[in-house]
Amino acid sequence: MPRSIIAGIGMYVPENIFTNNDLTKYMDTSDEWIQERTGIKERRYAHRTDETTATMGIAAAKMAIERAGITPQDIDFIVFATLSPDYYFPGCGVIVQRELNMHEIGALDVRNQCSGFVYALSVADQFIRSGMYKNILVIGSEKHSFGLDFNTRSRNVSVIFGDGAGAVVLQPTEDENRGILSTHLHSDGRSAEILAMYNPGTHANHWQEGLADFDDAELGEMFESHAMIDKVQNRPFMNGPEVFKKAIVKFPEVVMEALTKNGYTPQDIKLLVPHQANLRISQFVQRGLKLNDDQVYNNIQKYGNTTAASIPIALCEAWQEGKIQNGDLVCLAAFGSGLTWASALLKW
Repeated sequence: MPRSIIAGIGMYVPENIFTNNDLTKYMDTSDEWIQERTGIKERRYAHRTDETTATMGIAAAKMAIERAGITPQDIDFIVFATLSPDYYFPGCGVIVQRELNMHEIGALDVRNQCSGFVYALSVADQFIRSGMYKNILVIGSEKHSFGLDFNTRSRNVSVIFGDGAGAVVLQPTEDENRGILSTHLHSDGRSAEILAMYNPGTHANHWQEGLADFDDAELGEMFESHAMIDKVQNRPFMNGPEVFKKAIVKFPEVVMEALTKNGYTPQDIKLLVPHQANLRISQFVQRGLKLNDDQVYNNIQKYGNTTAASIPIALCEAWQEGKIQNGDLVCLAAFGSGLTWASALLKW
C-alpha cells in the first residue's frame, strides 16, 4: 500500500496588514492587551472585492500545483476545508474546479473549523492509500474578516482571527522514508456550543409549533432575523477560558497518540506545526512535551488565527525557510470548534 507524500505546497495571504493598534480605532483594546492574551501582533484582512475564501484558496493551490510539477488538469480530486465559504451552498471545492478549468472531478468540502485541514488531509490520505486517486488537492482557506464584530463587546473573538489560505498536493510514494505515517481524528460534541457561530442556522426555528401559526413575515425570519442582528447573535461566540483548558489537554494527547502509534518520542520530532490558535496554547504544549524552540513553528504573531488555513500556511513558511528537509519527522496538530482535535505524523 503506497503512502501519501506532500508533493507541492503553497500559501496566500492578503496584502492588507491590520495591526493591533489598528483595532484600537474600533474597540477598547491595546497592543499590549492582545499580545499578552494571544501573542498576536498583526493579521491580514482580505478587503479587496476580488478576494474571497475560494479565490485565496485558488491562489495557494496554483502555487502548490506548480511546485508539484503538474498542471491543474492532473488533479483528480479536491478536498476544501473552511468555515467561511463563499456561499452558504454550494461549497468552495466546485469553485476551485471551475476556476482552474479542471476535469469534472470530485470536490469535497470539510467543515471541521480549526481541525479542518488535518481532517481534510486524512481524507485525502485514505484515497491515496486505496489507490483511488493519484493527485489530490487539499486546501484550507478562510475569510474571517467579513464576519467579525468590530466592537468592544466582541473583542475577545475579533482580535484573534485573520484571513489566508494554504494548500498541498498529495501523491502516492513507495519511498519508505517519506510520506504520511498516520492520522488521528477526534471529537467531543458535549462542548460544541463553547466555540460556535449559532446563527443563521436551522436550530433557531420553531417547526414544532406548526407552520400555520406563523405569517409570511415570521416564516421569513426563522433563518435570520433583525433580532439576531440586534443581539449580535449572528457573530462568532467563544468561551475563551473553557476552550483554553480543553486545548492544553487534547493538543499534547493527540501529538503523543501519533508518536506512540509509530514508535517515536517527542525528542524525535524535527518540527511540530500546531494549529495557530493562540501562542499561549502552543507554548504550553511545547513545555508539556519538553520540546525546544527549534522544534515548534509559530507564525500566529503575523497572521492571527486563520483556522483551517493556519497549518498549511505555517507548514509552507517553515518549508520555505528551510526548517524542513526530506526525511524529517513532522507532526501537525489541531484543536478547535466542535470540539474537534486531530494530528498527522509524516516523514517529509
